[in-house]
Amino acid sequence: MAGESARALLSVVIPAYNEEQRLPRTIEQIERNLDSRQVPYELILVDDGSTDGTRQVMDAAAERNPRVRVEALPRNRGKGRALAAGVAVATGEEVLVTDADLSTPIEELVKLEAALNAGAGVAIASRAVRGSKIEIPQPVYRVLMGKVFNLIVQAVLLPGIWDTQCGFKLFRADVAKPAFAALTTDGFGFDPEVLYLAKRRGTRIAEVPVVWRHSAPTKVMAVRSSLDMFRHVVRVRFSR
Repeated sequence: MAGESARALLSVVIPAYNEEQRLPRTIEQIERNLDSRQVPYELILVDDGSTDGTRQVMDAAAERNPRVRVEALPRNRGKGRALAAGVAVATGEEVLVTDADLSTPIEELVKLEAALNAGAGVAIASRAVRGSKIEIPQPVYRVLMGKVFNLIVQAVLLPGIWDTQCGFKLFRADVAKPAFAALTTDGFGFDPEVLYLAKRRGTRIAEVPVVWRHSAPTKVMAVRSSLDMFRHVVRVRFSR
């Protein structure tokens, strides 16, 4: 672990696997936005067993900014496991989990904060509800696969939630901690499980329209990842 910070109002957790190219810009955008808003924060960067220069990027950020902390998994475990490791050490009253590519701009955070202030325990960015704006779309086949997956998630786990997979979610810490601690899905299918765990505890989930921009390349392999996520959704539903 590198860097130290006083107790933060906001913890931002970013999992990264071989993200040496995109991560520096993401770190800079988050720091600039939160510094300009004078938000007390910590930025937790989780290296998910990267084999490129990702860890060096993280360590450099922690050296120049004491609010940046670095956590590392000894080997690649998957996005869900990396986020669980980051959330476990978060000290903020609210926890934002976001992707290393920042497809949902950090400026959209204020919309999620408003939802928590209005009483939600979790606020999730959504590309599927009225008011969302897709500035750079995904390829058509990914859009269609995403819609099918979300219909399955609604039928099996989370009725009424239209987009579980947008990688920008804000939790109250008292919701995030137990949900991620109980997470059993290591990979990309973690989102429905975490939201299901939160909802089962009586937490209100707000789906918030946001600006979203597809960022290529993606590490989600369309067919294989979709099948894995479907399998995890079914397992979660019938094993809990």
